[in-house]
Amino acid sequence: MSDVAHLAVKLTPGASLDRIDGWDVDAEGRAVLKVRVRARPVEGEANAALLKLLAKALGVSKSTVTLQRGGQSRIKRILIAGLDDAQVRANLTGL
Repeated sequence: MSDVAHLAVKLTPGASLDRIDGWDVDAEGRAVLKVRVRARPVEGEANAALLKLLAKALGVSKSTVTLQRGGQSRIKRILIAGLDDAQVRANLTGL
C-alpha cells in the first residue's frame, strides 16, 4: 500500500492524561487535530507519546507514524504510512 497521510497536530504536553480532543482550524483555515499527552517536552518524550497515541488510535503500528516537521513546536506535521488522508480523518473523528 503506497498511501501516505499528512496530519497537522497541535500538541499540548504535560496534560493530566493522554487524549485526542478533536479537530480545530488554524489561522489559515486548515484542519488541525488537538492532542494532549502527559509527557513533558523534554528530550522528545512528548513527541514520542504523541506518535504512540496516534498509532493506537488509528490501529496501525508505531513504525508507520512519523514526525515530519515541528519537533520543537506545538504544531506538528505527522506522516502516516498505509492510510490516506480521508481514512485518517474518518478514524480520528468522534474519538
